[in-house]
Amino acid sequence: MKRIGVLTSGGDSPGMNAGIRAVVRAGTYHGIEVMGIHRGYQGLLDGDITLLGPRDVSGIINRGGTILRTARCKPFYEVEGRATAAAQMTAHYLDGLVVIGGDGSYHGALALHEEHGIPCIGMPGTIDNDIGGTDYTIGFDTAMNTAMKAIDNLRDTAASHDRIFFVEVMGRECGQLAMIAGLAGGAEDILIPESLTEISDVIAVLRNGRAAGKSSMIIVVAEGDDAGDAFAVSKAIAAESEFKDTRVTVLGHLQRGGSPTAFDRVLASRMGVHAVDALLQGESGKMVGIQSQDIVLCPLASAWEKKSSFDEDMLRAARILGT
Repeated sequence: MKRIGVLTSGGDSPGMNAGIRAVVRAGTYHGIEVMGIHRGYQGLLDGDITLLGPRDVSGIINRGGTILRTARCKPFYEVEGRATAAAQMTAHYLDGLVVIGGDGSYHGALALHEEHGIPCIGMPGTIDNDIGGTDYTIGFDTAMNTAMKAIDNLRDTAASHDRIFFVEVMGRECGQLAMIAGLAGGAEDILIPESLTEISDVIAVLRNGRAAGKSSMIIVVAEGDDAGDAFAVSKAIAAESEFKDTRVTVLGHLQRGGSPTAFDRVLASRMGVHAVDALLQGESGKMVGIQSQDIVLCPLASAWEKKSSFDEDMLRAARILGT
């Protein structure tokens, strides 16, 4: 193996740059050229590919986002699009590919592997931490800390004005970000997709808080909660209770940006080195993960077949401590 490519795909997450840096420098260490593919699979189809050396990735370990950019690529969903991508890899003499992204990105990598025999290794990059086969994904820790700090800031103003705040965090299908940020931020309640939400139960939490002498409270809502987003929950509670004057804060894409934490930098660095090792060892159709602090290789399909397990005990602890 003489030359490999690396791309970032799907939503950006803090630590992707650290992963790119690790792939480039690990490849250089082993005497392999590393080509950066810009704008994900779209850049692969377009041939937007440039050589990256160790100095090209200097000073990026602390930067959020991705220097390679990322984009959605509808043509890649089609057989013809993937055939074009495979032809571009041949034209650029790429012997393997490292894909940093979520399970959608992994579907693309697995298709390249199965349809065209291209060696592909995935690195899990998503703030949702919703990838099976790994305890943590690149960017989750940073996003969780960003959400926690936002909750801390909102608690200050909530206490100053004796208000109830509904804080919406990302998580359409996975509530881990909301759950851990809410627990760390001392939220009175946490609403997530994995647990059925009854508006009457949330009202009971607020009433119990008032009865216990709380003048301000924080309710964390994952964007994909079955009761709706934070605005919908706030509106429903106002319609069914005395809690009319509440405030809603949507953290949104704020959670995706910012300098990655030490945890995410180290995680991405370790994963990048092992992704290159895996390609050199002839592995393909696999993803790099971390399990009990050990770096492991799992089939790419683990990303969507297993998914990260929901920790009901953590949610229970958060609700006990929020009283």
